[in-house]
Amino acid sequence: MSAKIIPRPEVCSLGTQLREDGSRIAFANGCFDLLHVGHVRYLQAAREQGDVLVVGVNSDRAVTALKGEGRPLLPAEARAELVAALESVDYVVVFDDVTAGSLLRDLGPHVHCKGTDYTEETVPEREVMKSLGGVVRIVGDSKTHSSSASVRSVTLCTRCPQ
Repeated sequence: MSAKIIPRPEVCSLGTQLREDGSRIAFANGCFDLLHVGHVRYLQAAREQGDVLVVGVNSDRAVTALKGEGRPLLPAEARAELVAALESVDYVVVFDDVTAGSLLRDLGPHVHCKGTDYTEETVPEREVMKSLGGVVRIVGDSKTHSSSASVRSVTLCTRCPQ
């Protein structure tokens, strides 16, 4: 397992340490079930918002709640390791909620980055960030890539006659 992957209980102390070091903390989160180029661009753009990028990866239970039965395709540990392998990512934490509010409160980032399928007004954690004195930024390329669409496409192809 990558040294970039930290246990959920260590997030609070990580945030404290990074702030004491004077680092600007950027945070991004997602399911990352079937990592694709859109995810890579999103995380690269998120990294540009801070000195350190911490990425939250939804647990298997949370992904099922968000995406439905049959998801995730990859277990949380594998998804976290794939995200951790990206150069733009400094730390990864798996979290068990459908939104990142609790994780944000513990980490205390300066910037919460979401993809272009959101607006600053539709980010579920916007009030949490406001209460922390942080900001929400919409980053990455336009939402032209989708793990869910890829899964549907692969599922349809496997049902086609050979």
